[in-house]
Amino acid sequence: MALGWFGPALAAHVPSLAGAYGIECSLPRANGIALTFDDGPHAEGTPAVLDELARRGARATFFLVGEQVARHRAIARRIVDEGHEVAVHGFAHTLLLRRRVREVADDYDRAVGAIGDATGVEPTVYRPPYGVFSSGALAEVRRRGWRPLLWSAWGRDWTRRATPASIARVATRRLRPGDVVLLHDSDAYSSADSWRKTVEAVPSVLDAIAALGVPAVAVSQST
Repeated sequence: MALGWFGPALAAHVPSLAGAYGIECSLPRANGIALTFDDGPHAEGTPAVLDELARRGARATFFLVGEQVARHRAIARRIVDEGHEVAVHGFAHTLLLRRRVREVADDYDRAVGAIGDATGVEPTVYRPPYGVFSSGALAEVRRRGWRPLLWSAWGRDWTRRATPASIARVATRRLRPGDVVLLHDSDAYSSADSWRKTVEAVPSVLDAIAALGVPAVAVSQST
């Protein structure tokens, strides 16, 4: 029973495991590269990311934390108003492995309520905090008809030692059409001011995407 509960926990790091559980790590079509940002909205980080995306005409998906939406409703709304996608990252940014399915369901309800109230959108794409699923949480996601999504490239931008150059290098070193890139527009659950380095890295990431001849897209633009 315990092994089954923890089964999908390493899916973000073991592609074959993600495939076995039917968890997407990349786009179904290689018609773009999806830029995704976790842990927001953030009072400074999210607007700065949005400004960079606007300069380049790029689209992205923002995985929002409900408790942060409650603090920054206008910023959540701005994401949608500027043509980006909002997705669910939970209400509280806590590890799912030790949470009962009922607790997880309540968390999802609160997250969707906060996001919907602020943006008028009912999101259908989900990524768990830390990229870690339990089998119960994954089953609840599927019961709701949501699309569980992890990533195929990341910038490791939440760490204290990250730099704009390292973020861009790590995020793009094996980049290919169809990838889902994980970055963070918030430092609410990571090292202080990490979002500043991410913002500085975004232009280089967008340059790398453009060099491959595909656009930066929101997740649901590729189905």
